[in-house]
Amino acid sequence: MTSIDVSGSTSSDGAMAPEPVAPEASTRGSVRARDVLSAYVALTKPRIIELLLVTTVPAMFLAAGGIPPLLLVLNTLIGGCLAAASANVFNCVLDRDIDEQMRRTRRRPLPRHVVSPAAATAFGFVLGLASALWLGYLVNVLSALLALTANVFYVFVYTMILKRRTWQNIVWGGIAGCFPPLIGWTAVTNSIALAPFLLFAIVFFWTPPHTWALALRYREDYAGAGVPMLPVVREAPVVARQILAYSVVTVLVSLTLWPVAPTGWLYPLVAAVAGAALIWESIGLLRRANAGLRDAALKPMRLFHWSNSYLALIFVAAAIDPLLR
Repeated sequence: MTSIDVSGSTSSDGAMAPEPVAPEASTRGSVRARDVLSAYVALTKPRIIELLLVTTVPAMFLAAGGIPPLLLVLNTLIGGCLAAASANVFNCVLDRDIDEQMRRTRRRPLPRHVVSPAAATAFGFVLGLASALWLGYLVNVLSALLALTANVFYVFVYTMILKRRTWQNIVWGGIAGCFPPLIGWTAVTNSIALAPFLLFAIVFFWTPPHTWALALRYREDYAGAGVPMLPVVREAPVVARQILAYSVVTVLVSLTLWPVAPTGWLYPLVAAVAGAALIWESIGLLRRANAGLRDAALKPMRLFHWSNSYLALIFVAAAIDPLLR
């Protein structure tokens, strides 16, 4: 599957000894092997997978009303990791021309030609098949189908259709990233309920402000690559107002989980405090935009990083809350 040959292999039996390999050549082979392995790992975008797992496990705790079977959690996480990794690999293949133009992404494996598109595509198919089989046999068919649906949506709807055509790309394309709470819930219950759809909705409304904050920082990159993210096609104050609006809706939706789940005192407290901080950061971004600041001067990465913490906090609170009752 690799586009780079790995030298320095040796025979495991004594019948035919390998030709002597100079220490320098052996070292180079080891380095190249590590480079290839690292490249394949990078194709899966591990940091994005981490965020997806943060929204999967708490949904399982909430569905179980406590601690779910640990083997089930492990199998769901493995299957979810494989599914997300598959989607991310296909995204890297389809967006390799964009990645090559953007400073933020030009060091990814495909722009650097460390892995060939054909090898990456095969890798993506293997991961996707492994995910479907793993979840289908070791969790349940419903969870496997939801993971497959998320992957198909991310690859075909977001990456191939929306991303290069409309500023609403991340609004609707972000639906793919909302499936992990559903997968976690169905892994425990093998059924759908209102509570996981509220978790789905939290991620849905959270995604645009999170992504637009990053796009504000790298607006010139997106513009140069021809990707019509909202900060590319609209002025900063317009983007900041959209971010604030979506942040407010995110917080309101998060609070509706309190009576529906139902949760105890911890979740609504964390959701309210963390939500207030998210809105405060959004207001600060709007003030800086209205003051005429642009791009890095807007300090959009403050909101971007806090939005990561916000999502983690409320989902972890949702997981811990059942343990306190």
